[in-house]
Amino acid sequence: MTTAKKLLTADDLLAMSDNGMRHELIRGELITMAPASAPHGGVTDRIGRRIGNFVEAHNLGETYAAETGIFIEHDPDTVRAPDYAFISRQRIAGAPATDGYSEIIPDLVVEVVAGDYRAAAVDAKTQMWLDAGVRLVLVAYVRSLEIAAHHDDGTVRRFGAGDTLTCEPVLPGFACAVNDIFAY
Repeated sequence: MTTAKKLLTADDLLAMSDNGMRHELIRGELITMAPASAPHGGVTDRIGRRIGNFVEAHNLGETYAAETGIFIEHDPDTVRAPDYAFISRQRIAGAPATDGYSEIIPDLVVEVVAGDYRAAAVDAKTQMWLDAGVRLVLVAYVRSLEIAAHHDDGTVRRFGAGDTLTCEPVLPGFACAVNDIFAY
């Protein structure tokens, strides 16, 4: 991960040419990351398909694939890109359409952690999502085959091999075997 010194805006980020890397903006500072690994992409796809199918079947809102920018702070700007996100119909209703980054805070965000990672960076990103108003952040750890569900009330529930992942109260009735998410 590299950080640029010049403070940028969300418009600067949106105007950047695609160089094959992933970018986020944290309080005006550009963060550049390498493309995701195969295990990361596989886990993101499997959890995303399950959540997306549930959301679509129950007409609950919209889901967003990896690297969709969410504008969460202004001046200096912060644009984060979750691995997967769900925004409920209630949050979407009446929100202005945009050609840029979404300013609607998701109800649920998924972050997948694969390979070498710094726990402090994962914790900071999770807290940033919660501080922005995300109701549930799922952090899927590929190495330990576990998912930590961070709720906006400060509680954390861990789901491991053999458990059934739920997303209460954000997605009432959703259930998925953890083993199915990490099966590759």
